[in-house]
Amino acid sequence: MKKQQQDFEVVPYAKLRRVMALTLRSAQRKPMIHGLIEVDVTRARAHLRAHKAKTGESLSFTAFILACLARAISENPSVQACRKGNKQLVVFDEVDVATAIERDMGGQKQPIVYIVKGANTKTLREIHDEIRAAQTEAVEQAWVSFKEFRFFPLLVFRCIWPIFWWLLGRHPRLQKKYGGTVGLTAVGMFGTGAGWGIPFEYRTLGVTLGGVSEKPGVVAGQIAIRDYLCMTLSFNHAMIDGAPAARFTARLKDLIESGYGLDDFAVASGQALALEIAEKH
Repeated sequence: MKKQQQDFEVVPYAKLRRVMALTLRSAQRKPMIHGLIEVDVTRARAHLRAHKAKTGESLSFTAFILACLARAISENPSVQACRKGNKQLVVFDEVDVATAIERDMGGQKQPIVYIVKGANTKTLREIHDEIRAAQTEAVEQAWVSFKEFRFFPLLVFRCIWPIFWWLLGRHPRLQKKYGGTVGLTAVGMFGTGAGWGIPFEYRTLGVTLGGVSEKPGVVAGQIAIRDYLCMTLSFNHAMIDGAPAARFTARLKDLIESGYGLDDFAVASGQALALEIAEKH
């Protein structure tokens, strides 16, 4: 009798994925509203290409968006307010941006949450260097915010998670430590063309970067081909009304389209290159 050929493969269901599945069920209960916008990133991408041609270094596009996001939030801090019980909100001065970085864990590509703390106090160069370091350093170091939970058996985590979720809503510093004050997810890097993502977000504000596409746009009264980034802004409607959300969105869009921080970065890079050449001679 012939042995039936198997047409499937059994692979591990990573512990991190099981933990995420558990936590995301809590996020589904949040009354989130989502705004899908397109942002002209032609100027920013031209800067990035020019920087790479001049120095050979690929500047992180996510770092650029993160710097713009932190600046827009520092000017509109209510969008990162955290609940403290039922009657109070806490608005932090620091903007801690949690972003996903894909790493190899146990032979599988998995996203880990990395938090850029005090992003509104850092330059674009500092944010870029921090993200690049997190992409290459030991997972144990990059995943520092969750070091207390890495060795918990899943059964234990399942039991304590409802308590921890309850504590997050009453102690904003816990949320800031373990989840940041705002979330940023970039999914457009894995594909080409336009496309939006709708995230599960438990913070007051989450930003999802989709694809970039070329399309005609009007610049100074003339039609030209421009690069447009698809971006989703997700707000907890129990915390943020439409008017402040719209003001924040307009400011973020303006910062990105104006290439916030890239001119200073170019100057700093040029100075560093000149110094390096001088030292060699």
